[in-house]
Order: sequence, then structure tokens, then C-alpha cells
Amino acid sequence: MASINGFRVALYVVLWLFSAVLLGLTATRLHYTLFLPPFDPLNSGKPFYDPIVAELLVTSILALFWSSYIIHVIHRSYDYGRFSSFAAELLGLMALFTLFLVGAAISSTFWGDLFWCHEFWQCRLLTALVAFAWMCWVMTFALIVISVLFAVANSAFFHPLHGRYDPHSSFFGGNRKDRRSRWC
Repeated sequence: MASINGFRVALYVVLWLFSAVLLGLTATRLHYTLFLPPFDPLNSGKPFYDPIVAELLVTSILALFWSSYIIHVIHRSYDYGRFSSFAAELLGLMALFTLFLVGAAISSTFWGDLFWCHEFWQCRLLTALVAFAWMCWVMTFALIVISVLFAVANSAFFHPLHGRYDPHSSFFGGNRKDRRSRWC
């Protein structure tokens, strides 16, 4: 039987995979624009970089680290205090949500309609970059909605985000109030 934690982990794995693809696409774009051949028709062969591509590169790296951390906390049932609470998860997701939204919106403005040049690999790369930026944003939005619904339904904004509140199921023993009530 699937649980909400299993579903959340699955969504974080998908976010990790999409972020890894976005990292590869942005790195390829940056490599191409920073090392242009002298006779390339793009920008008269003068190297440059798109700031929004650099922003998406940094955002995808942050999403990779954040997804790995959250998967680790949920899977291993670790309790690192407030940093591993639903509130901290939502703060991190809101930051990623904003960064992905800005990156996807600006890149869509620049490269939203490149169907006229799809015979060139750079146009196809930019189209894929925009698509994966939006897919990362959608995954982040879905994770925010699911985490908020779970935290509201269980009044658990400052509880561990792994969703297991039995002090014996957490490696670091839950909070002090639970330990005192067990011994008193």
C-alpha cells in the first residue's frame, strides 16, 4: 500500500531527474556560448553567456541538493530539529518555486517560439531547456501543494517532515516533550 511519504519521495526523485537534465542542458548552452568558434554566426563569433541560463544552472544545482536532502530525511526518518520540519521544507520549496518560475518565464520570453529554426541543434536545445525549466516548476508546485495539505491535515508544520511522529521511529528520538512524557 502506497503512503503519502512514498508519493512525496517519488515526486522528489522526479524533480531530481528533471533538475539533472536541466543542469546538463544549461551546461551545454553555457559551454557553447562561452566558447564560440570565431566564424560562428551567433553574436558574430564573440563569446557571451545568457544570464538566465546561469540562473537556471544554479537553480538546478540547488534543486539537486535539496531533493537529495529531503529524500534522505524522509527515507531514513532523520530528525534534525527545525531544519527538517515541514515549515523548513516549504521554505526551501518556495525558494525553488520562485527561482524556477523566474527562470522558466524569462527563458520562455526569449526562446518561446523557436520552431522556425528546429533544424539547428541549438534551437532544439533551447526548446528542451525551456520545457524542463517548466517541468521542474510544475514538480515544485505539486510538492508544495502536497506538503501543505499534509501539514495542515495533521497540524504538523513544525514536526519532522518524514511524517512519523513516534519517537522510536526517528533516529534522534523526537522532541524533548515526547521523551519526558515517556519517562514520567
